[in-house]
Amino acid sequence: MNETALSPHRSPRPDPDAVVEIGDGTTWTTVCRYGDLTPGRGVTALVGGEQVALFRDPAGALYALANRDPFSDACVISRGIMGSRDGTPAVTSPMYKQTFDLRTGACLDEETAPDGSPAALRAWAVRTTEPAPPARGRTLPEWRPEDPAFWEATGARVARRNLWLSVLTEHIGFSVWSMWSVLVLFLGPEYGIDPAGKFTLTAVPTALGAVLRVPYTYAVARFGGRNWTVFSGLLLLVPTAYIALVLQPGVSYTTLLTAAAVAGVGGGNFASSMANINAFYPQRLKGRALGVNAGGGNLGVPAVQLAGLLVLATAGAGHPRLLPLAYVPLIALTALVAALRMDNLPAGHHERPAMGEVLGDRHAWALSLLYLGTFGSFVGFAFAFGQVLQVQFHDEFDTPVKAACLTFLGPLLGSLSRPLGGAWADRLGGGRVTTAVFLAMAGCAGLILVAAQHRLLAGFFAGFLTLFVLSGVGNGSTYRMIPALYAARARAAVRGGADARTAEAAAHRRTTAMIGLAGAFGTFGGVLVNVAFRQSFLTAGNGDAAYAAFLVFYLACAALTVVLCRRGRAAAHI
Repeated sequence: MNETALSPHRSPRPDPDAVVEIGDGTTWTTVCRYGDLTPGRGVTALVGGEQVALFRDPAGALYALANRDPFSDACVISRGIMGSRDGTPAVTSPMYKQTFDLRTGACLDEETAPDGSPAALRAWAVRTTEPAPPARGRTLPEWRPEDPAFWEATGARVARRNLWLSVLTEHIGFSVWSMWSVLVLFLGPEYGIDPAGKFTLTAVPTALGAVLRVPYTYAVARFGGRNWTVFSGLLLLVPTAYIALVLQPGVSYTTLLTAAAVAGVGGGNFASSMANINAFYPQRLKGRALGVNAGGGNLGVPAVQLAGLLVLATAGAGHPRLLPLAYVPLIALTALVAALRMDNLPAGHHERPAMGEVLGDRHAWALSLLYLGTFGSFVGFAFAFGQVLQVQFHDEFDTPVKAACLTFLGPLLGSLSRPLGGAWADRLGGGRVTTAVFLAMAGCAGLILVAAQHRLLAGFFAGFLTLFVLSGVGNGSTYRMIPALYAARARAAVRGGADARTAEAAAHRRTTAMIGLAGAFGTFGGVLVNVAFRQSFLTAGNGDAAYAAFLVFYLACAALTVVLCRRGRAAAHI
């Protein structure tokens, strides 16, 4: 605690969120935050029924004097001009221009007032107390990320803490969601499931995860980011325990489909996590923050695949239940850390997503389609790549261990590249980056098709790894286009005469809604990828038709991005 009794507060300068209190000798009255005071200007505070003029000088010192001018009997001292006289900090009354010592209240021009009383102002004690850290599980008292002073002093630190904890919990959610991309490698002949059935097992959790992303986005606004993170994290115990209970030879295919579907709850975590972090960061840093959050979460895919490889290499293919059991303590630990260290934002920062406002927006659907092309490719290939290697190049990958040794590399590179897409979009524009990504993805699809037809494993593998990297970059750049679109529309509305606060609030609501919509719609791309592989291998015994379809689709997405950016320039620079 820093205390000033009849003298100013001196260095070190308090935190902008420090509480300023004025004392009457017996009690202290809280009046404002230190950062709310403008250097060189005074404000009026009511203390014990009396008006007090509170000043912060350019050096950061605080002074408190009675607000009533003894020469005019008007309460105007807080509106006086601050300065100094012979080195004495002083304030000059705006009425008859008498000057008073800010430290003691003594008048430097006259000794007595017109009524014969001493011409001195009462000097009040003033102090600052450092802000108490917010109690875990309680809402932050305020949140102003667009205020540079607040962001530098408090906001950046709190946002980073919530970002990294969000990454951790989302990472575990992705691992549970994508667990079946590994578990299908354990399903040998004793389970009686053909390749088409395995592709279905990986498509089912993808589909349910896509559906859950919309309500999960709403849940953040309804329950708070920290509260929902803890609940949704603990919910992951259900699929892991269920899978560990039923996964053994002789289990029915219907039971396996049910277990795969329950794992879809892990896919919803992404939408709630992104909606939460979007509200924590200022507009200029959203691309990088969302990219880090999503990329760290996406790393859950290669993490669970590496964990599966470890189980295969040590315990063998006969012990698939060890994989979900290993995640049970991790889920409990991450939920506990989130409960202790994450924060809920104040009311209004997590407004209910304006889903109805974006459903009729053709730009919103165009962005969702682009995200289907990037994230759908990432999650679809991540879930299916191990099976594709085993079926397409069975001689080279005749055991689950051989396939698992390589399948994690693609999702790993795609996850690590996602923050780059967000950062590049911040600098170059999301539309430019996304267009280049789709053109390059089309080229990779062509390389994979040629390599598959000529059984060139090196070219096939290199094409897929590059495709994963590009999908990660595209994920970051496409998601960055969402807040950029609505922020630019808000600026255009303000230029047209709209209220700035109302326009910004509308942009935030629509951005949150779009995060849920694009996340849900884009995830269905993972379902389509698995369905495309299933049908291609069922009808032709290879994946050539699927690769050709991917190539055409990526070219169409590149064209759509160009059209979207050109037509949207009047409304937004994206």
